[in-house]
Amino acid sequence: MSVTRHVAMLALAITPSLGVAQETPSDTLLTVGHFFDLEQVNDPQISPDGSQIVYSRRWVNKLEDKYETTLYIMKSDGTRNRVFAKGSSPQWSPDGTRIAYLADGEPKGAQIYVRYVDGDPGPTQITHLTESPADIHWSPDGKSIGFSMFVAKPVVWAIDMPKAPDSAHWTRAPRIVETLHFREDRKGFQDAGFRHLFVASVDGGPARQITHGDWNVGSRFDGLSGPVGWDWTPEGKSIILDGWDAPDGDYQYRASNLYAVDPNTGATHVLTADKGSWHSPVVSPDGKHIAYAGYASTEKTYHTSGLYVMDIDGKNARQLSESLDRDAGDIHWASDNTGIYFAAEDHGARNVLFAPLTGAVRPITSGPILVGLGSISKTGVAAITRSTTQRPADVARLDLKVPKSEIVQLTHINDAALSRIHLGSLEEINYVSSGGAKIQGWVVKPPGFDPSKKYPLIMEIHGGPHGMYNVAFNYMFQNFAANDFVVIYVNPRGSTGYGSAFGAAISKAYPGVDYDDLMAGIDTVVARGYVDTKRMYVGGCSGGGVLSSWVIGHTTRFAAAAVRCPVIDWISMTGETDIPFFTVNWFDKPFWEDPEPWLKESPLMYVGHVTTPTLIMTGELDRRTPMPQSEEYYVALKMRHIPTTLLRFEGEFHGTGGQKPTNFIRTQLYMMSWYKRYSTPSTAASTASSP
Repeated sequence: MSVTRHVAMLALAITPSLGVAQETPSDTLLTVGHFFDLEQVNDPQISPDGSQIVYSRRWVNKLEDKYETTLYIMKSDGTRNRVFAKGSSPQWSPDGTRIAYLADGEPKGAQIYVRYVDGDPGPTQITHLTESPADIHWSPDGKSIGFSMFVAKPVVWAIDMPKAPDSAHWTRAPRIVETLHFREDRKGFQDAGFRHLFVASVDGGPARQITHGDWNVGSRFDGLSGPVGWDWTPEGKSIILDGWDAPDGDYQYRASNLYAVDPNTGATHVLTADKGSWHSPVVSPDGKHIAYAGYASTEKTYHTSGLYVMDIDGKNARQLSESLDRDAGDIHWASDNTGIYFAAEDHGARNVLFAPLTGAVRPITSGPILVGLGSISKTGVAAITRSTTQRPADVARLDLKVPKSEIVQLTHINDAALSRIHLGSLEEINYVSSGGAKIQGWVVKPPGFDPSKKYPLIMEIHGGPHGMYNVAFNYMFQNFAANDFVVIYVNPRGSTGYGSAFGAAISKAYPGVDYDDLMAGIDTVVARGYVDTKRMYVGGCSGGGVLSSWVIGHTTRFAAAAVRCPVIDWISMTGETDIPFFTVNWFDKPFWEDPEPWLKESPLMYVGHVTTPTLIMTGELDRRTPMPQSEEYYVALKMRHIPTTLLRFEGEFHGTGGQKPTNFIRTQLYMMSWYKRYSTPSTAASTASSP
């Protein structure tokens, strides 16, 4: 049977009241049911001698409706691939005989485990903590493991309550909040306290706290807890870490320093001289230098994180990647101390580069791929992940000692699940937008695409807004294409991967020229002749929710919209979100001094122009763009009698399908059902122009 016939057979069931409800199952097209079968690989860690690789595989537990992570281990040629343990965050011991990792344990939550690679019948739980450890690193002598952990500092407010009667069930005391940052998406309301560094012996016993005080280790974005960048010096006498050692951390936005810490005394001194966002320190094998990423303090909403190097005492800091103007990540030293390997995004791809201590940055890998640099052995062999447009990520090997070495794929995790699936083809598009801006995007075409036909079109808009669509396999877009939609996704101004100026083009004006870039992308694809302009749809989540709601307030050319987890009202957003400084940073003055720009950039202020049927979707637990933002928009649209529905997703934080696998499937089906319900615009289609 032909692919075209399969596309035709992938009809969607129709109910009289709600329109399209679900897909027809297919063995050859990527329906939502296949989502349960695919796995995600991540975090490949190669042994010091380069002989073995441990990595994580995330899979869907269909019975419990949750994601599980299992560690696998294999030889570096891909053979003997087998289960190692249930857990995550693997780290090899310096001698390569053991692996430390995180897994659920006693008394609760994540704990640190250690397991010998060969000959050991099982793992040993070496911590028994009441808070979850993270960011684990072996000490150079292999005798202990360092990690970060939250340390509570409860707020005490004593009041003289009457004595409760026997068997009384009084309401709990109120939560006392005294900090600006008191909630966090995916975590909820946060207890008062700070994250600090600890060390635990691999032989067991209590962990020892290294850093102390009212400050957090770890570079923070608007108060959010995240990975702590830190490393041992080779002799183990010092620790280099990022953080902000000052009492005003609750009022800092994108501010972090590098520090040297004595692991025995806890004495700390700052290494970075200029205020900025400095993070991800990695010490050279000879202990003479520190590689790190970051940028000096700026009022712009975006600046690339360059690759820097300094002497171990903080002197002679200089940027190695100044000519590159791209964000540096996955930083690793060459074993001979001559330079740094790292990964950087560029024009939708992510590749490995090398920055020598003297000389120009040069590429190690190239092409339309997405590479994650996991680790490098002492022998110069790297364990990486690689994804392409047609395949999810797999573990691969890259010999850095060999110039222009080929990437050797080691796993084929999803080959069986996708072996019979006909995927949509991908076409890169490049076009010019307002002000001569050069914009890159992609079009996914349905399997069996016929250029003489007219197809419905979906534009998906990425979040951030400082983020980047890339050339990796995208289940959402391929599922849309399997349902006979043409999908367009682009990187408008504000996106990363194109330099500081491109990313900062929307500073103090968001939404702004990014809207021009989106509409120019639509014009580019429509001009190809295969788009049914009466069946064009727009959607996006987070920053994409901002722009999709902005789009329908400024043009009537879309037949329907799926606005997901949006910011609708910048003023109310400031008091509702877990990232208040991120919100304030988009404006020159606070709203109590000058509310006009805040209103001008709020999609809610253009709801009077909306005629597009709009589906609004948000997680009940969202702390980033909380539910009241969606409720404001929903009520305004309802009061104007615009066709609209609000979907409140159970068990979801920011986004509508990241926590529960079934909610990802629901998100896909609800969107396609909504789009199919509206086959023509609510008003005559117009060109992209502001009302």
